[in-house]
Amino acid sequence: MAGIVMEDVSKVYSDGTTAVEDLNLDIGDGEFMVLVGPSGCGKTTALRMVAGLEHISRGAIRIGERVVNDVPPKERDIAMVFQNYALYPHMSVYDNMAFGLKLQKVPKQEIDDRVREAARILGLEEFLARKPKALSGGQRQRVAMGRAIVRHPQAFLMDEPLSNLDAKLRVQMRSEIARIQHDLGVTTIYVTHDQVEAMTMGDRVAVIRKGELQQVDTPQTLYDHPNNLFVAGFIGSPAMNLLEATIAGSDGSLVVELGDVRLAIPDDVLSRRPTLRGFVGKQIVLGIRPEDMEDAALVSDAPTDRRISSTVGLREALGSDVIVHFHVKAAQAMTEQVKELAVDVGQEALEKVEQEAAGGETTMIARLNPRTGASVGERIELVVDTRRLHFFDPSDGAAIYGEAAA
Repeated sequence: MAGIVMEDVSKVYSDGTTAVEDLNLDIGDGEFMVLVGPSGCGKTTALRMVAGLEHISRGAIRIGERVVNDVPPKERDIAMVFQNYALYPHMSVYDNMAFGLKLQKVPKQEIDDRVREAARILGLEEFLARKPKALSGGQRQRVAMGRAIVRHPQAFLMDEPLSNLDAKLRVQMRSEIARIQHDLGVTTIYVTHDQVEAMTMGDRVAVIRKGELQQVDTPQTLYDHPNNLFVAGFIGSPAMNLLEATIAGSDGSLVVELGDVRLAIPDDVLSRRPTLRGFVGKQIVLGIRPEDMEDAALVSDAPTDRRISSTVGLREALGSDVIVHFHVKAAQAMTEQVKELAVDVGQEALEKVEQEAAGGETTMIARLNPRTGASVGERIELVVDTRRLHFFDPSDGAAIYGEAAA
């Protein structure tokens, strides 16, 4: 096994397009690293450079102690798992898994031992004689993983391996992949567009935007302490609500004003984000996660300076919780990062955001306790957990923390 290090790695195509710029990642031996970001952000290009399938324009890649910039793919001792499985339809599961080892002229008994051990790990023992067409999508994906596992590589490289599976299978397979990787202890780079996959599978997650690394950290740290607007808006489902707001002084403390709503900023938040005091009288971008709001009817003694009143526009009952959509008279933040996040959802989403911003209103989303009595068309009072508010500088999108930030 071996760690993987990317030092100032860039990829510039002949037409001048920069796909990856100055990427620095240090992936530990046995670590599960997830690369996540919108389509076209450069995450797959980064993976292909590690594999040797894309030439590096600048920088260096090390696998273990060896710089592999000029090492052919077949000599890098890595195994790739693709989204399309790439199985040989005329071969059995056993032969698909054994094929690469036969090319390497591995002894027959060792091939048999490796294939059967991988089949045991993956629960494929009873399918070894079948052809791929007789397997389900999840079983085919496990065969593709088995083909990688039998090689005993220094690293696994996985490029959106679950994208062709239905929703239920994706949930099942992502837990299986995470378990298998943990059991094998093989260094793994996993590329996905799905931030839920990233959050649930990775030891650490690297968020990439336009070829540049935005933040790399544990999933919980990305969620709790995003470095900027892009990371904040990309990580979390439903996405964080992002609104234009103003910081104002109030009796020696601070409040954040969004439209006709004033939310008190607790003293412990100010101690963790001391530079907020420098934004008094200035516009900021306020972030409120849907799960940091609750129906006031279910909360005892919530002060008025933590409440938002509105009318329910849409209710989505999910069983475990209820998603409520409502409007506030505050403008949707319209920074470059916010627009980019909307475009990633779809052109209609961007048009809706722009239309609401022009009208000085924003549709917010709250994730509420399933016992809420919120109904479409009725008024609702929501209590905001103001200890978990997020603040961003609209000029560059950077999170407002300060020296005392976590």
